[in-house]
Amino acid sequence: MRRALLAALLALSLCSACGAKPNPQGDSAEEDLIVVGMSQVGAESDWRVANSESMKAVFTEENGYRLLFDDARQKQENQITAIRKFIQQQVDYIVLMPISESGWDSVLQEAREAGIPVILVDRMVDVEDESLYSAHIGSDFLREGTAAVDWIESAYPDGEPVRIVHIHGTLGSTAQLGRTAALEEAVACHENWELLARLDGDFTQAKTYEVMTEYLARLSGREDVDVVYCENDNIAFGALQALEEGGYVCGSDGVNVVTFDATRNALLDCLNGRISLAVECNPLLGPLVEETIQAMEMGRMPEKQQYVEERVFTAAQLTTALIEERVY
Repeated sequence: MRRALLAALLALSLCSACGAKPNPQGDSAEEDLIVVGMSQVGAESDWRVANSESMKAVFTEENGYRLLFDDARQKQENQITAIRKFIQQQVDYIVLMPISESGWDSVLQEAREAGIPVILVDRMVDVEDESLYSAHIGSDFLREGTAAVDWIESAYPDGEPVRIVHIHGTLGSTAQLGRTAALEEAVACHENWELLARLDGDFTQAKTYEVMTEYLARLSGREDVDVVYCENDNIAFGALQALEEGGYVCGSDGVNVVTFDATRNALLDCLNGRISLAVECNPLLGPLVEETIQAMEMGRMPEKQQYVEERVFTAAQLTTALIEERVY
């Protein structure tokens, strides 16, 4: 019954659904399990680890699923290989956290021809035919970036110079594209904003510490840096370490560090004044992915674009109790 509903749903949305497929396991005890093949970017950040844990907590055998989880280790070719393996295994659904937006048309076409719905999580893909995926569940990264630059604007209201170091995440990823676009647009609109440098942090603490340390070493003395715009918390942690080792004070009396994700450790640094602004990016997407799968199991078309609710934090919005209550 499940596969008949999926076939009908795919025929409606893609016009190329296949018929029912045999259960990939062959074990009668598992015939009723919904098999989900999941390709995760890796474990490059605290956010990514929390995102994986959210998925694994939902897609359990107790909840009626068999999860085939693949860690791509930050390589897109590993994700493409994993998707093709999922197709061979005849899974019921493919859940993809794409490393970058481009390069997915062919393999997603293969999934469609096999009659397997693809659900995008966190990041998006740039494909000519949007029917190659059933839904996207994640954050509005441009909106996150806009929230951050709005705060920077409010922190420097009198036209004083604002010297910014921008440390971006993995190039071509949806998070990087959205957060970068917001900053670039704001810099273009503010004559008093100066982009001192754009550094590649690749969403990791170690790489950010390395590139920020090298950048600060090239400066003649301790030159003014007003804002460091970090595209995730692990970038912020690497930048904080490099800045403080370089003699910079971080916080409202020195360098304002702006970050995205708002994991527990980043919020602690925000409460303590080392981070000035933390823009939330909610990693707990497992329940929303399950809701989408269950909708498709019942023959309903899922909402194509699903954004999660998120907040913005400064020290004024935080307490120790609020941070301790957070799951990630």
